[in-house]
Amino acid sequence: MSESPTRLVTAVILVAAGSGQRLGYGMPKAAVPLGGEPILLHALRGIVGSGVASQVCIALPAGDDALRQLCEDFREELADGGPLLSMVDGGATRADSVRAGIAALMDGIEAVLVHDAARALTPESVFHRVTDALAAGAAAVIPAVPVVDTVKTVAATTGEDSALAPEIVTGTAPREELRAVQTPQGFQLGTLLKAHEAAGTLDRQQSAAVTDDAMLVEMLGTPVHAVRGSSQSLKITTPLDLILAEGLLEGPLGARWVEG
Repeated sequence: MSESPTRLVTAVILVAAGSGQRLGYGMPKAAVPLGGEPILLHALRGIVGSGVASQVCIALPAGDDALRQLCEDFREELADGGPLLSMVDGGATRADSVRAGIAALMDGIEAVLVHDAARALTPESVFHRVTDALAAGAAAVIPAVPVVDTVKTVAATTGEDSALAPEIVTGTAPREELRAVQTPQGFQLGTLLKAHEAAGTLDRQQSAAVTDDAMLVEMLGTPVHAVRGSSQSLKITTPLDLILAEGLLEGPLGARWVEG
């Protein structure tokens, strides 16, 4: 059995600056309770538990003292060792938050994983698959899962058709070629730096169309490889997502979901 390649010195940028409006709690998403503890705490434990990170840089809502204190308390738990924990103010957009995290990376970092705090239950095995691919030489790696639904492209109806329905089907995408993309997304540090530098030349409309860091890398013409994601890596965005996440934690396999 072949050994895994030696992992690169890796930092995780944890994006936790979202408003969480769709969850309806009236607080930042990272602070919303999941199993009696904030979503952010579950995400931090998952990262640290995976053992892949030399540094974890958390992008928080600007001026949120409560979440910053949560991170400070978590840092106290790591007093016996563990990754360096850094906190930065997130920006107006996800890309701005990632760039704030990049600016806070310590010397010696070779690879970066960009992870969403909203995917707080991501199994450790997903972190390992991403970092193993980077160590093997990939410039960019994303975890992904097959799409089980039939996906169709649509266009807005016009004229008399608009009285029938708001949209009309224009085609059916080949499902076997489609993947739903998750985080953590991994990059060689140089690749991520180049991608965000190039993003500075995009206009507002182009920037709005970019939904993840892998898209920025794709724009460079750099190959982005995909590894197996996990059904447990659901993104907690709506109240239904939160109910599903609670179920994963409370079920008989709860610990396995979190620990991979």
